[in-house]
Amino acid sequence: MDLFDRNTRNVVAMTDFQADTGFSALAQVEGYWDALRGNRLMPNRAEIDPRGIESALEYTFILERIAPGMARLRIAGSHLGDLMGMEVRGMSLTTLVSPDGRRQLSDTLEDVFQRPSICEVRLSAPAGFDKPAMDARMILLPMKSDLGDVSRALGCFVARGTIGRKPRRFDVTGVDTRPIVAPATSTFNSQEPQPVVAMRESGMSEPAKPFVKRRRSGDVPYLRLIKSD
Repeated sequence: MDLFDRNTRNVVAMTDFQADTGFSALAQVEGYWDALRGNRLMPNRAEIDPRGIESALEYTFILERIAPGMARLRIAGSHLGDLMGMEVRGMSLTTLVSPDGRRQLSDTLEDVFQRPSICEVRLSAPAGFDKPAMDARMILLPMKSDLGDVSRALGCFVARGTIGRKPRRFDVTGVDTRPIVAPATSTFNSQEPQPVVAMRESGMSEPAKPFVKRRRSGDVPYLRLIKSD
């Protein structure tokens, strides 16, 4: 499944993170996001490469903020489709939860995009006719769009238990919010000046050749007029 546009420059494998039994995919996705951002507050959407989270790909999705408290699923792994029994791309994230929990999820989305922050949501689906009880976790990690605004989010949703009759919608049972703090700058770098290396925006452009001033020669004019039709 082609979950994300292929980007061969940003493959950061994160497979050693520990988490609650059954929810390790959330830790893998957060670990990838954290490694990708480096010393920034967050990574850019264009940097995401699916190969860095290959083992968690079916649980992963990308959100686009479309209004205050609202975000739609731009891309989603197969797990959300299995839970809903339909294609979920283009749907609002709030459709995954019961009506009583949608206001809380909307507030959580605003924390992700506006503060910004990392939010982990605990959810549960009650048992019903041909619907066994399920519990779930979701993590939301903010990203910048190509325009530089914080309007994208990398997410992971994992539900445990038998799905049963579809669609399954979940109650929000709790939200953990963590403000994002940029990693501290190295003390060595702050005390000792380092050589400045110019980098082009594209990241792949060749560095410009240095300008070398030519010597003036007594019998060669410094400026030459060239007539061109």
